[in-house]
Amino acid sequence: MAGTTAAQRPPEPDWPAMTDEDLSAYRDAENRFRASEAARAFTGQPDLGATTEWRHVALDGRELPVRVYRPAPVHDVEDTDGTDRTAETDRTDLTAQTAQTALPLVLHVHGGGFVGTAVQCDWVNSHLAARLPALVVSVEHRLLAPDSPLSAAVDDGWDVLQHVMRHAAQWGVDPARTVVFGESCGALITALTAIRARETGLRLRAQVLVNPAVDVTGTMFDYASVAEHASGPGLAEPQLRLFQRLAVPPGTDARALSPLYADSLEELPPALVVVPTRDAVADHGRRYAERLEEAGTSVRLTEYPGAIHGFLSLPGVVPQAEAARTEILAFLRASLAESGDGTASR
Repeated sequence: MAGTTAAQRPPEPDWPAMTDEDLSAYRDAENRFRASEAARAFTGQPDLGATTEWRHVALDGRELPVRVYRPAPVHDVEDTDGTDRTAETDRTDLTAQTAQTALPLVLHVHGGGFVGTAVQCDWVNSHLAARLPALVVSVEHRLLAPDSPLSAAVDDGWDVLQHVMRHAAQWGVDPARTVVFGESCGALITALTAIRARETGLRLRAQVLVNPAVDVTGTMFDYASVAEHASGPGLAEPQLRLFQRLAVPPGTDARALSPLYADSLEELPPALVVVPTRDAVADHGRRYAERLEEAGTSVRLTEYPGAIHGFLSLPGVVPQAEAARTEILAFLRASLAESGDGTASR
């Protein structure tokens, strides 16, 4: 789990020449920066309407950190962020509501693959917790490394979801109002979680996939967007190749870890797929949205022109992050407002 002390960002590494030792050192330094106050200029300030804490979830044979966001009591909230509260649901009503009823659950998975921390997503997750309102649980999944392939991170996302839903009363959530949300590699984990949930009969209300990478097979690079943005900002081809090498070591069934190649995408929860256009994996998201639609799954594809990979976690750098956050909030609100049979609740 990343710390919160101030840190200096490490220089961009030589990706093709990176050794296992280099990767470990770079990941530690980069995550210290992402969790520092200095990084807030890029990753944004948390919403004051939510509280944030680290917790540990006891899973089978391991313990995993999760970052938990919940609506703050109304008397703890100060409107110092310049937000016009009059256009939103009255916070007093929200506080009364959440004090009497279980909250919806948002299971979030951060991006990064071989580097990243839930802290980098405080801006969006605290906002969702305060404004839906909901309990947001962000999984500090195992990062890709020579001894930690993608399958481990996928298991982390799924196991945390099951744990929280099994212990819903302890977490203060309503398992019947659960949505999943991920970014980049986290969106891949989220998409696989939605598929697993369907296969086990667990009903989710919605899935949000932001700049998803959904193909880790040999065709991962066979997209026009990869060629067009191979050396672009945010995510370049050398990083993708390192990602693939760590994600699917020899002997791994890459198709089983690629939502794009799932046997069936029918009867999945409604999806919002968010695609920044200056992104090497933009076509991954576009193609996955097409496959969902072909399978009869409700899907909305939204593209953000000029935005780079990972833009939702960079509101201080990419202006479109604000619009994307607003869209995600509205989509989840609508999804959670529906009753279990798909009709709007009264």
